[in-house]
Amino acid sequence: MIYAAIDIGSNAGRLLVATVHDINGKIITEKITLVRVPLRLGFDVFEKGYITPEKQDLLINTFDAYKQLMNIYEPVDYIACATAAMREAENAHEVLERVKNEAGVNLITINGQQEAEIISSAGNANLEKPHLHSLYIDVGGGSTEISWFEGDKLLSTKSFKIGTIRLLHDLVAKSEWDDMKEWVKDLHDAETPINCICSGGNINKLTKLYGNRTKNTLSYSQLVEAHEYLEGYSIEDRMEILGFRADRADVIIPAAIIFKKLMKWAKIQEIQAPKIGLADGLIVELYKKGKNLPTVFL
Repeated sequence: MIYAAIDIGSNAGRLLVATVHDINGKIITEKITLVRVPLRLGFDVFEKGYITPEKQDLLINTFDAYKQLMNIYEPVDYIACATAAMREAENAHEVLERVKNEAGVNLITINGQQEAEIISSAGNANLEKPHLHSLYIDVGGGSTEISWFEGDKLLSTKSFKIGTIRLLHDLVAKSEWDDMKEWVKDLHDAETPINCICSGGNINKLTKLYGNRTKNTLSYSQLVEAHEYLEGYSIEDRMEILGFRADRADVIIPAAIIFKKLMKWAKIQEIQAPKIGLADGLIVELYKKGKNLPTVFL
């Protein structure tokens, strides 16, 4: 069966259309298409507190395009969710009403804990995990979601107001860093091996360029080297010389900083970056809903 999910994040919007299979009780998703639009809502919200009319128009146009694609693929169900930027926008209600009235889409704003659980559900569906405990880390433009699992059982999860766009504009409070550090360091015995599964466009890019592309893994030393190398280029040179998109060239350094801190605090030597995200988790949630299985929030 084909499902579709729309993720309206702080840096970009994504439409994922995927086929879902249930193989011996294990839910497997297979991507058909993924369309990303650099909305950058967080640049409005985290600096001004609201989403400007220009960004609202871009959002409406994005939904119109996504609906045309969904008309082609004809998913049995779809869902649209917004995260940190929409959660914090002063005019969120107005924007959601515009999306509903002009684009005909019911855009749902989810909280940080829901976001973390949905993302980790995608990983639990599609990944082989050699160790008992797993740490899921998703770094977005406005927030970082971290979840701690024993097998497939969620033990704890927390969302922190630490994201690439916030960090880029020096909008992360020291207290938030302190809270994240304490929370992560208290999770487990550092000598016990764990699975560390990371998501987000930046870690995928870092892993593709500097990690093991076959296994989708990135070591701490490779991340440090990547950070030092990329920081030696200006944003303009990352675009012109290294070929980065404009909406990746500026946020990839803040992302590397966040992942470096987390790996150091949790004493993790290697992470997996299997190219999963909120949209993948939403697809799994829709499938579970259709099969009357327990879901995070549907």
